[in-house]
Amino acid sequence: MALTLTTPIKPQLALSRKALPTDEGWVYEPKYDGFRALAFVDGDEVFLQSRTGRPLRRYFPELDFPSGRYVLDGELVIVDADGREEFDALQNRLHPAESRVRMLAEQTPARMRAFDLLEAGDRELLGLPFSERRAALEELLEGFADPGSIEITPLVGAPAEAEEWLRSGEGAIAKRVEAAYRPGERKGMVKVKRVRTADCVVVGWRVGKEEGTVGSLILGLYEEGELRVVGHTSGFKAKEKRELVAKLAPYETGERGSAEPSRWAADRDLEWIGLRPELVVEVSFDHVSAGRIRHGTKVLRWREDKPPAECRFDQLEG
Repeated sequence: MALTLTTPIKPQLALSRKALPTDEGWVYEPKYDGFRALAFVDGDEVFLQSRTGRPLRRYFPELDFPSGRYVLDGELVIVDADGREEFDALQNRLHPAESRVRMLAEQTPARMRAFDLLEAGDRELLGLPFSERRAALEELLEGFADPGSIEITPLVGAPAEAEEWLRSGEGAIAKRVEAAYRPGERKGMVKVKRVRTADCVVVGWRVGKEEGTVGSLILGLYEEGELRVVGHTSGFKAKEKRELVAKLAPYETGERGSAEPSRWAADRDLEWIGLRPELVVEVSFDHVSAGRIRHGTKVLRWREDKPPAECRFDQLEG
């Protein structure tokens, strides 16, 4: 490739905050649940780089980038029939077998949602303010007869216009209009994740690394009368980990295992202990994928007032 910028380039990162900045000089984009990626395009040659600098192109052969000379920063996403992002489908692509990757590429094609332009033609743009890079990105994509797999991310100028992404999406990103692109630095960008809550049944617990402690609680929700495991929550203080053993002991069913428990296959490398479905906790979380709470789960309080049967799966929908 004869581009000015060469791989690897560390992408610019965002600071995590609980609320969007509302002073002047900020614009707002949706936050996505995908793989951060930089696309280096020189003629018909494409190099796709991950956030950590690793090559991604072999895992996404279906991606179509129009011929030209440019470097994009964006997010690879796969969406379902309802337009919801499916992170698990992206993870399934990271497979050593080319035949499987190509099958999945046909069944669940990915898109690149572009939100920054780092080079266009023979011009490197890192030092320009974001407002100018965004204008250049729009001009680049408008110049393509067919943008292929590239979609430009929405951009709004008022925090109120970004509220919908905080209510029903993955969250929002705020960017300073005058900020240069600072590879690897958390400058000029702020991210706010959508935080949600749910009341879940405690169906079991995982043994902690330290003897006589609880490592995490296994959470379940009822769907059509059946109790379904949807994730786990950890992050307890050392004192809580010890105290929880006694709190949970009266509810133990005697069912336990490691290896491959039939109901908790995802936890096959950890010892688990089953509980009667009588305890309820309210947890906060920020993402659901493939019917499971994927990360960011935190216990807010125990719900002695909540009947376990009322802890339904529809809390995770929407």
